[in-house]
Amino acid sequence: MLVSAKSMLEKAKAGKYAVGQFNINNLEWTKSILLTAQELNSPVILGVSEGAGKYMCGYKTVVGMVKGMIEELGITVPVALHLDHGSYEGAMKCIEAGFSSVMFDGSHYPIDENVAKTTELVRICNEKGLSLEAEVGAIGGEEDGVIGNGECADPNECKMIADLGVTMLAAGIGNIHGKYPANWPGLSFETLAAVSEKVGDMPLVLHGGTGIPADMIKKAISLGVSKINVNTECQLAFAAATREYVEAGKDLQGKGFDPRKLLAPGCEAIKATVKEKMELFGSVGKA
Repeated sequence: MLVSAKSMLEKAKAGKYAVGQFNINNLEWTKSILLTAQELNSPVILGVSEGAGKYMCGYKTVVGMVKGMIEELGITVPVALHLDHGSYEGAMKCIEAGFSSVMFDGSHYPIDENVAKTTELVRICNEKGLSLEAEVGAIGGEEDGVIGNGECADPNECKMIADLGVTMLAAGIGNIHGKYPANWPGLSFETLAAVSEKVGDMPLVLHGGTGIPADMIKKAISLGVSKINVNTECQLAFAAATREYVEAGKDLQGKGFDPRKLLAPGCEAIKATVKEKMELFGSVGKA
C-alpha cells in the first residue's frame, strides 16, 4: 500500500528527524531499500527521476513493481513513491500512473509561472490525496541534464510557494547533486533558518544528501529539514561492491556469473548505505 508523504513528514518535522528519499534505479535497488526500511521500522520514500522512470520502462511499470514488492515482501512500514525533479508533464504522468507523491521542479521558470503551475498541481494532488514537493532556488550539480550551481533560495519566494498549499518545499541552500567538489563552501544555515522562519510548519527537503558531513545533516534537521534525498551514495556503494566481486574473480567460480549472485554484494552494499543514512536521519523505529 503506497501512502502520501504528508503524514510521515509532518511527524518527522514535529519529532526533529528526517525521512530518507532513496532513489530507485531497478528491481535490486527497490528491494534493498524496502527490506532495510522494514527491518529498521522506518518510513521511506522511493524517489524516481524522469530518467530512471524511462530506464525502467515507464511509470506504470515502476508502480506495478513497487506495489507488487510491498505485497510479496510483506512490507508494513509507510512507503511513498515519489517523482523526483519532475517537469509539469512528468508530474501529470506519474499522477495518472499511480504514484503517491510528486515533485514539480519549477525552479527554472520565472516565479509567476512556477506559481501558476504549482497552483494547478496543488489542486490535483489535493483531490487525489497525493503529496506535492516544490522547489525554489536551483540545487547545484547535474540531475538528468539540468545543471545548477547550488544557488540559495530567496526566503520570500519560498513563502510564496509554500502558501500555495504544497506539502513540502525543497529550498536551495548551497547543496549539490552528486559528489561535492573539494572547494565546496558548505550548507548555508543562514538561508535555511530564514526559510524555516518564513514557512513555519512546512517540512523542508534537502537534495543532494550524498557527501554532506554528518554534523551538517544533523544541524539541517534541527532547522526544519524533514526529508533528505540520497542517490549517488547508493550508486557508488553498489558499483564498488560489484567491482570487488568481479576483480576477485568470483563471477568465474561455479555459477558466480548468475545475476542473482553477481548483484548480491551490490545489494548488500545498498542496504548498508540505507541503514547508515536512516540511523543518521533519526527515522529508525519511527514507522
